[in-house]
Amino acid sequence: MVLWVSLNAAILFATASTFDPYPYILLNLFLSMLAAIQAPIILMSQNRQSAKDRITAEHDYEVNLKAELEIMLLHEKIDALRETQWTELLEMQTQQLTLLAGLIAKRSPEATASQ
Repeated sequence: MVLWVSLNAAILFATASTFDPYPYILLNLFLSMLAAIQAPIILMSQNRQSAKDRITAEHDYEVNLKAELEIMLLHEKIDALRETQWTELLEMQTQQLTLLAGLIAKRSPEATASQ
């Protein structure tokens, strides 16, 4: 645009007339045609980009859903492990209490006999 105005100004000073007078109607026509050509191309590229974004969003959703399912499965496994550990711990405590009761029962007659 600067070149267009400069060329018009140079011709004006050289010959006292221009090929495109001041309101620059010819330049305005070229710029309008350029905008008319660019608009559909820009809109098509935006539509393509939105379609790519939509596909990416769907893929991200699927990945997040799969990760959530995996996390739920891991929670279930940890809960099952914890439950078995509690059961084993209770069994061990029961055995220890039985052994302690046996030891106390053995010591009671000895303790009473020595006193």
